[in-house]
Amino acid sequence: MTSRRSRALRAAVSTASAALLVGGLAACGDDAEPTASTSSPSPTPSAAEERGGSSREGARDSDYPSYVALGDSYTSAPFVPETDRGDGCLRSSGNYPSLVAEELGSELVDVSCAGAQTVSLVGAQQTFDGETRPAQFDALDDDTDLVTVGIGGNDLGLFSKLTAGCVGAAEQESGGTPCTDAATGTATADLDQISERVTSALIGVQDRAPQARVVLVGYPQLVPAEGSCPDLLPLAEGDLPFARTVNRGLADALENAAEAAEVEYVDTFALSRGHDICADEPWVNGQVNDPERALAFHPFAAGQEAVADELLQLLAQPVPNA
Repeated sequence: MTSRRSRALRAAVSTASAALLVGGLAACGDDAEPTASTSSPSPTPSAAEERGGSSREGARDSDYPSYVALGDSYTSAPFVPETDRGDGCLRSSGNYPSLVAEELGSELVDVSCAGAQTVSLVGAQQTFDGETRPAQFDALDDDTDLVTVGIGGNDLGLFSKLTAGCVGAAEQESGGTPCTDAATGTATADLDQISERVTSALIGVQDRAPQARVVLVGYPQLVPAEGSCPDLLPLAEGDLPFARTVNRGLADALENAAEAAEVEYVDTFALSRGHDICADEPWVNGQVNDPERALAFHPFAAGQEAVADELLQLLAQPVPNA
């Protein structure tokens, strides 16, 4: 395991071609980079229960008795029924970790949280209800059997830049290319850094849960391959080609991170083709919050169910190169 991590730390993360169009809510807190050497204490049983887990007694017959879900709002799935709206992390009982855990008979500790970025894995996170949540890595220990990670979209404030920049600029210049013009020279560097951060985060997971199967879960396709739907996805017409490249670029960056850290990857972008925001059967909501179905620009239940099914199929297979 040590040589594997050493190779991963040295692995060069491939470049991606554009800025970010996905991720979740704007990130809160510090923007420091997680490293594999950062240590976090393991949670006591009572802490794990408070963070979404329960006794492991009922999970002993599962192939993955202890399952920890890490991630941002694309994992917590705000407003997908049923969501705990009294918790600033906005976790849904219908998110993909809950669905997977139920099918596997696993004890789930879901510490995914709206607004999380890679730094939220190793440090405290300020949530939207004004509370502070412990580092997500605190949920990991030597007995963890399965870890899924869905992170990276909020790093460097890129999602907030997108909503304040690309969508906002389209209101002023709907026929131009304001987002494409503004991103020139910064897009590739940002995605390179995100990929490196996620690689470090994955290696940190392996350090803290050395017996666990680790799976990185990517982000879905938001922008249609052709056409547009300005009522749902209000981007300038000239920015749509850039936005498509952006969406694909983040998926590439995360796939590179999974390869560098030598963990498995669920390519949610490929999985969700034909189910973008503009599709007849979208897996992601458009610009208007739907309190009964999904937060704006966030997954519907159908998207979470599809990711859960893909994860279950992956987990039914042996671990590669085990």
